[in-house]
Amino acid sequence: MKRTTKNLVILLVFSINTITLLMAQQPYQQTNLSFEQRTDDLLSRLTLQEKVDLMRYDSPAVERLGIPAMNWWNECLHGVARAGVATVFPQAIGMAAMWDTNQMFNIANSISDEARAKYHEFASRGKRGIYQGLTYWTPNINIFRDPRWGRGMETYGEDPYLTGELAVPFIKGLQGNNPKYFKLIATAKHFAVHSGPESTRHSFDVWPSQRYMAETYTPHFKKSVIDGKVYSVMCAYQRFRGSPCCGSKYLESLLRDKWDFKGYIVSDCWAIKDFYDKTAHHVVNTKEEAAAMAVKAGTDLNCGSTYPALVEAVKQGLINEKELDVSLRRLLLARMKLGQFDSDEQVTYSNIPYSVVDSKPHQQLALEAARKSIVLLKNEKNILPLSKNLKNVAVIGPNADDLEVLLGNYNGFPSNPKTPLQGIREKLPNANVTYAQGCELADRLPALEAIPAQVLFTDKSLQTSGLKAEYFDNIKLEGTPKQTVVDANVNFVWGAKAPFETIKYDQFSVRWTGVLVPNKTGEYAISGEGFSGFQLFVNDSLISKWSSEHHPQKEYEHLQLVAGTAYKIRLEYIQNNTEHAMMRLLWTVPNGNMKQEAIALAQKSDVVILCMGLSPRLEGEEMKVKVEGFSGGDRLDIKLPHTQSELIQEIYKLGKPIVLVLLNGSAVAFNWEKENLSAIVEAWYPGQAGGTAIADVLWGDYNPAGRLPLTFYKSIDQIPAFDNYDMAGKTYRYFKGEPLYEFGYGLSYSTFEYSKIEATKKMNAGDSLQVAVNVKNTSSRDGDEVVQLYVSLPNSKHPVPVRSMQGFKRIHLKAGETQKVMFTLSPIHLAAYTDEGIPVVTAGKVQLSVGGKQPDALSLKNKNVAQKIIQLKGKDFYMPE
Repeated sequence: MKRTTKNLVILLVFSINTITLLMAQQPYQQTNLSFEQRTDDLLSRLTLQEKVDLMRYDSPAVERLGIPAMNWWNECLHGVARAGVATVFPQAIGMAAMWDTNQMFNIANSISDEARAKYHEFASRGKRGIYQGLTYWTPNINIFRDPRWGRGMETYGEDPYLTGELAVPFIKGLQGNNPKYFKLIATAKHFAVHSGPESTRHSFDVWPSQRYMAETYTPHFKKSVIDGKVYSVMCAYQRFRGSPCCGSKYLESLLRDKWDFKGYIVSDCWAIKDFYDKTAHHVVNTKEEAAAMAVKAGTDLNCGSTYPALVEAVKQGLINEKELDVSLRRLLLARMKLGQFDSDEQVTYSNIPYSVVDSKPHQQLALEAARKSIVLLKNEKNILPLSKNLKNVAVIGPNADDLEVLLGNYNGFPSNPKTPLQGIREKLPNANVTYAQGCELADRLPALEAIPAQVLFTDKSLQTSGLKAEYFDNIKLEGTPKQTVVDANVNFVWGAKAPFETIKYDQFSVRWTGVLVPNKTGEYAISGEGFSGFQLFVNDSLISKWSSEHHPQKEYEHLQLVAGTAYKIRLEYIQNNTEHAMMRLLWTVPNGNMKQEAIALAQKSDVVILCMGLSPRLEGEEMKVKVEGFSGGDRLDIKLPHTQSELIQEIYKLGKPIVLVLLNGSAVAFNWEKENLSAIVEAWYPGQAGGTAIADVLWGDYNPAGRLPLTFYKSIDQIPAFDNYDMAGKTYRYFKGEPLYEFGYGLSYSTFEYSKIEATKKMNAGDSLQVAVNVKNTSSRDGDEVVQLYVSLPNSKHPVPVRSMQGFKRIHLKAGETQKVMFTLSPIHLAAYTDEGIPVVTAGKVQLSVGGKQPDALSLKNKNVAQKIIQLKGKDFYMPE
């Protein structure tokens, strides 16, 4: 009885204290109120200038209200990017090649763990800059409709069904499952109908038909909103039917009115500047008009520098403050839901320890993902897997030992990456594994390496080797240097450590000066590579630069240098509040013997592993590429660069067993190689564990089962013009020619057989359909199989694709095992689209194909695919848009 009384007193005191605390707080600070109530109260307290400031991606603090600064810009395309050490998974196109929804969730969940841990560590030190927040501009779910697009590597391929099915678990893994708080906020981008060309993205106007909109360009966005509950959408650069996407009320209505999108819309970076830029869309004349147009069209947040003009836009009557409140309310509510106005004790995600970053489980997950992403394209005479008793292995090619091709773009920085060469050497510790670059990736694309100390001197006297280095404890190269030393060369990856104890690791600058004296006359490529910003001068001419708000491309210049001549060098580096400090001074020395060196190694080998393909230095976002066949990050052709093909054909003449390993982000045409080489493997940009995964597949420690998420064409002549957004003739759904390799293709070291499909033969239009098929592993080896279901509508009175995938499952089968795989097809999976974009199921035949690939005569004969015709009857069944 006494204990009960005591407990009541304690409870009463606690309640009084809680009530007193709540009374002392403003409503927006009271956690017993709903987020909506708190947001409305906070919004009511802001001035016009404060409101406008909070609609910028780099929002400053509002100290009088306790609103912390926030930079909304973060990237986590395949791992936390640009924020120091992080686990790096395969590039997005490689993750798509896994065809594994569970693995997509697991990857995203691990990424969001690392992101949360990093955020709380940053915040504890008052760091709230770029790449340090909780709102991530991922995933890129645009349709990779044309292999020439340089950013296609960032997507999940060419199919809207596959894209949507992979996007939803990835979004859920990022945003978490807490009923109150978001773990992160994901962003589906770029809305809408965006996939190149990069060179015209700031001025291009896209006019897709309603049918193609509904059939190809929006289903995966709709699924991401409705099923994935994505809380942010990024609008694209180009115009859509006359209006810039970030100023399109039609696109906003599609999101908010048709799909009930509840989150906020963010502009692509500096997209709103294009509204008034005379070299871009130029649909208005001033910043004020552009800012007002964007906000009125529902673009809540500006990545760029246009929204500060909203203050003047209000004064000019172009927009009123209540219209700004609509957008700002969405942004403040998002911050509430991330827990930014609540204590860490209330937000369970704040308990994620920093030790998850690059942890052993995440490293293992990256390895599993890389293995799953690898696609075996050819294995004639079962040359693979290779024997571990091989004594001499030649690893040849420009992608054999290049870190960049592991990482793709929008990447983090792994602590222990494995290139193919490293992976093979570790796989065969007792073999003689030799390496030669062999060729350039493409004409005049240099393979850069650190300029050695032997050719660097502090001044023209050439008395002291190295470069004079002045280290400053500020980011402006101002004042007296904290340290002045001679660095032998510039090849530094400091990471999150300072070069010296006297300066902060994240706030310093360095100036290197001296001369470069080459020992060979010829054409050199010279470049810098740094994070977070640098400028490189040779003889006082700027030849390379970079800033932290862009992908760290290696901009280079070809210079004709004369042996023994001193060339003035000045390199200035800025490290400004980022978690990965690095600076490298790079070059390529003229070398006419690369091919001969490779052939000599190949002659002495038992097997040749050729590591070829592309590079994020060739394909990507709005790049300055000075290579024939490439333009602005896009490709003008899809052939394997001739520098590589020539080397491959020379080595082929030696009669050695050859395995071609391709590392690339988009489809490549390699017709001669397909006809003549015995084994071909597609490894994409495979992430930090790529080299280990490739070796595991080549030597049989992993049984490959990846599938192509896009069509590999034989020639650019097979597809329509790049800037043609009609889908006729593009992707497997509309292409009627013979591809090099089709969407969904991939081999295994196991073999599989499909039995007859079980499904109702007759049903009414509008009914759901249950489909079952037995899949048997007919080999003596355990393996994964990707079961794919395709639907064709041969009797449709509306234009339809050749076939559309409407289901897939990745399963594991032991040797000799049979599994029954079930699919449920709802009416939308059996629908055609009218010219108005309305889905309709009509009476007539539906052809179902289920197998490990798309159906053809050979696959049907070998029982790799099973087919069945279903007869639909009754009235047409129309569905809402």
